[in-house]
Amino acid sequence: MAVYEEKYSENKPDENNWKSHLYEIIFEADTPAGKNFDIVLIVSILLSVLVVMIDSVKSLRLAHGDLLHDIEWFFTILFTIEYVLRMICVKSKTRYATSILGIIDLLAIMPTYLSLFLPGSQFLLVIRILRVLRIFRILKLVKYLNEAELLITALKASSRKITVFLFTVLTLVVILGSLMYLIEGEENGFTSIPMSIHWAIVTLTTVGYGDIVPKTPLGIALSSVVMIIGYSIIAVPTGIVTAEISFASIEDREKKRPRNVCNNCGNDRNDSDALFCKHCGTKL
Repeated sequence: MAVYEEKYSENKPDENNWKSHLYEIIFEADTPAGKNFDIVLIVSILLSVLVVMIDSVKSLRLAHGDLLHDIEWFFTILFTIEYVLRMICVKSKTRYATSILGIIDLLAIMPTYLSLFLPGSQFLLVIRILRVLRIFRILKLVKYLNEAELLITALKASSRKITVFLFTVLTLVVILGSLMYLIEGEENGFTSIPMSIHWAIVTLTTVGYGDIVPKTPLGIALSSVVMIIGYSIIAVPTGIVTAEISFASIEDREKKRPRNVCNNCGNDRNDSDALFCKHCGTKL
């Protein structure tokens, strides 16, 4: 989000005219007008998403369908005007239109227009909820982005381990599903290997739909083993990510920690209050 603010500050019109003032209101939250604009925008977004959710309830749609339809079009026209104003006041229209929030702004208004040709597509308007990301600018929550970056770093660092883990689980459910198909057979509901693999996934993840259950003693015994394996497997990805988060947190603290650099050996791992170098013993 900090990158977002920097990006749009560069996209501000150079001249001090109505476009520049409009830009400050729409893209900046430092002024009272800009903050009020964003608050009204976010309230409108939440209300429009609520209308879409209500419209998906059949009883409410039958009772208040026309009203909900009119409200939906009101918000769509409102957001269309807002999108056009954003395009007008930015210096580089392509840069805004191809940005993440620019694409979300466009997607927020497209489903209603598409519903004229594709009935039912208006329910995709729930994507408007993504626009609430702008609340970061209003509440100045940029200080939390460091924690978000820490989490992303940990997820990237654990991606290979998670990939190996998922491949192992995939292999395991294929083997277990195939065994269950051979043991139970079609007469007990395991009509195919893919269906048996589905059962293995549901059982291994401890979801347990109960749509297919083993009937034979050997099948019941195998399902018990699968359940026990499932409990042990669930903790693996959590442990991997947690370990990477801890490691990333330590590295982040170490980077921010003030250091005393030794003039003799160049060691930069001395504590800020250290009197002597940890490496060569030279007085700091």
